[in-house]
Amino acid sequence: MKDNLNFYYNLNISTIDEEEGITHFLLNNNHYYFVPLNRNPKELDDILKVSQELKNHGLLVHDLITNKMGNIITNIYNTNYILMHINGEIYDEITLPDILKLNKTFILNKTKSNLYRNNWSKLWSDKVDYFEYQISELGKDKEIILESFSYYIGLAENAISYVNSIPLRFKFTDQDKICLSHRRLNFPNYKLNYLNPLSFIFDLEVRDLAEYLKSAFFQNEDALNYLKLILKTTHFTPYSLSMLYARLLYPTYYFDIYEKIMNKQASEENLLPIIEKNHEYELFLKNSYYEISKYAPLERIEWLLKKEL
Repeated sequence: MKDNLNFYYNLNISTIDEEEGITHFLLNNNHYYFVPLNRNPKELDDILKVSQELKNHGLLVHDLITNKMGNIITNIYNTNYILMHINGEIYDEITLPDILKLNKTFILNKTKSNLYRNNWSKLWSDKVDYFEYQISELGKDKEIILESFSYYIGLAENAISYVNSIPLRFKFTDQDKICLSHRRLNFPNYKLNYLNPLSFIFDLEVRDLAEYLKSAFFQNEDALNYLKLILKTTHFTPYSLSMLYARLLYPTYYFDIYEKIMNKQASEENLLPIIEKNHEYELFLKNSYYEISKYAPLERIEWLLKKEL
């Protein structure tokens, strides 16, 4: 990739790190990442507008660098790449209070509509259908996946059913904020990801919060206390709180690793720490139900509520 960086950007880099298709290098003590564009190129204009708006508000998101032809996208061997300059220290942490504060600032308007995501039921249903087809065709030698897959598909179907039932009980209102969100938010939440424009979308505020809680749980953090902090400090409608619980139900933590395995970017053993905490996570879901129910009348999921300690 050194030759490509030299040819397209006039950068003569002596040392680079390459992992899973991502190239990282230092230049004048600044971090740069040369990454495949895993977004629809039509979204780039809105991503750039949002990035500039965030900068105008004092939030230094990472810079997307044009090549010597003046283009943001560089096509190499039929793959689109983006060069990104990292602003600040990559491992500075964006904490939960930081996230809650930023969520009050960046609300959806018409110029950001191409980045809007909120049809969770269809997205999840399409993914489940694809995963089931994929396993039937390519998964015959995946022993760990085959033993665990049905359980997580069941959880996903619970989440889809839950999302579909919410509009029958609560209406989406202007109080249900659509704000700056991310394709995936992890714990710990570093600037490297949080300020990455290529991760930006706009969705319900509870999307990022649910993903943060799930990730914190599997990092052996007290996710229930984080949930209590969210509920105490932020006013959500019954609609948003129901969507928060639906998102906690949906096992992104399993499917993200599953996709890496199927793309030959991870081994099946990476799933074992997740699978081993099944029962603990069920209890977290049960306790989360009771905490959220203090603020909104959630629909019951009987099999979870009957779980014993």
